[in-house]
Amino acid sequence: MAASQFLDERGMKVGDRLTLTWGDRKRSVTIVGAMLGGNRDLLEAGWETLGGLAPEQKATQYWVQLTADGDAGAYNAAVRKADPGLRPQALSTTDANVVAIVGSASVIALLLAVVAALGVFNTVVLDAHERRRDLGVLKSIGMTPRQVAVMMTTAMAALGAVGAAVGVPLGLGAHRLVVPAMTEAAGLRAPSFLTDVWHTPLIVLLGLSGVVIAIGGALVPARSAGRSTVAQALRNE
Repeated sequence: MAASQFLDERGMKVGDRLTLTWGDRKRSVTIVGAMLGGNRDLLEAGWETLGGLAPEQKATQYWVQLTADGDAGAYNAAVRKADPGLRPQALSTTDANVVAIVGSASVIALLLAVVAALGVFNTVVLDAHERRRDLGVLKSIGMTPRQVAVMMTTAMAALGAVGAAVGVPLGLGAHRLVVPAMTEAAGLRAPSFLTDVWHTPLIVLLGLSGVVIAIGGALVPARSAGRSTVAQALRNE
């Protein structure tokens, strides 16, 4: 693996061949991945590669993977007991930076959903006020409060579906543009795991969320309009 800056400076990409040199020894290797950060001249390789290139070199660090039921604390204690000069450390599976980014994005998404629902709420309230005469006529000919609420909620759900159909592709396109631009501005190359995150089930779920938000925002004012009486609806006519 190589740092993204290393690849950019040399015009290389994952899958290219690279020749490593140590003294008079040379070894051709394949670049199998790009690291987002780190030293711009940093390369990571397996011991079989480094051992063949520089067998006289000694390892200064070892990565040990425990079994699924292994106890990292007990393992570290046993290592320190066997050799007090060793300093084992358990690598955390949770990155604090990732947690902060995902948490912030989740809060922003929640706030946007609330704002969208309030926008739908306001739209339905205004629509019910402007159509009070029509609603009164419909009720006078036998339309039930439930049917009125369902009619208004369904109309907003259709608008939510249209909004999702337009907004989801725009969001995907913006993500494809913004994330690489941000990483390039920092002198990095966006790895595929930052951009290839949209899959069919998730996209469908995002589309459905637009409909759910529209229904959630329209439900209360639609039910209120459905409960109004014919006299209330037509009193100003």
